[in-house]
Amino acid sequence: MKTIIVGGVAAGASAAARLRRLDESMEIVLLEKGDFISYANCGLPYFLGGVIAERDNLLVMPPERFAAWFNVDVRPRNEVTRIDREHKTVQVRTPEKSYEEPYDKLLLATGAVPTGDAPMGKVLHLWTLADMDRVQSRLTGAKRAIIVGAGFIGLEVAENLRAKGMEVTIVQRGQHVLPTLDREMSAPLAAEL
Repeated sequence: MKTIIVGGVAAGASAAARLRRLDESMEIVLLEKGDFISYANCGLPYFLGGVIAERDNLLVMPPERFAAWFNVDVRPRNEVTRIDREHKTVQVRTPEKSYEEPYDKLLLATGAVPTGDAPMGKVLHLWTLADMDRVQSRLTGAKRAIIVGAGFIGLEVAENLRAKGMEVTIVQRGQHVLPTLDREMSAPLAAEL
C-alpha cells in the first residue's frame, strides 16, 4: 500500500506521522511544494513581533529528520500539478524535472490559500515562511500597518505589530472580528481592540 500526501506543513506532516503509527509497512510519500515541512506557521506573527527571536525556532523538524524518524519519503520542492484519479497517479513538478507518481491512497493536505489578488508590493500575504520573510523586510522603518482580516492570524499580527509600537488598523470583510466565533463572543475582543 502506497499513500501519497500532498502538502507537508501542519496537516500533512501530522497525517504522515499518524499513518506511520497505524501501519509500519505502508509506503508513505510526502510531497511539499515549498522548502520546509512541519514548521510552526502559527508562530509567524510572533516572529514578526520579536516574541520568537530566531527564525530557526519556527522550524519544527527538518525534512531529513522527519524522514528518518517516521520512515517517510519526504520530498520538499515537489509540487503536485495534476491528479489523475482514474489511473491513480499525480503529476509532480520539481525545479529540475516533472514526473508521474502512482498511489493507492491519496491525501490532500494543502491547506487554504490567501484570497484576493493584491497589487505587487502593496499587499503582502502571511501564509508561509517566505511570506513572513517578505513582510519582515518591509517592516524596517515602517510606522503603520493595515491588517486585512480579523481572524486568528490577522489579530495576532496586529497585536505583535502594535507591541512593536506601530500604528495598526484592522479591516474585516465580515460583520465582526474573529469570525469563527459568534458575534456575542467576539464583542468583548472588539471592545478591547
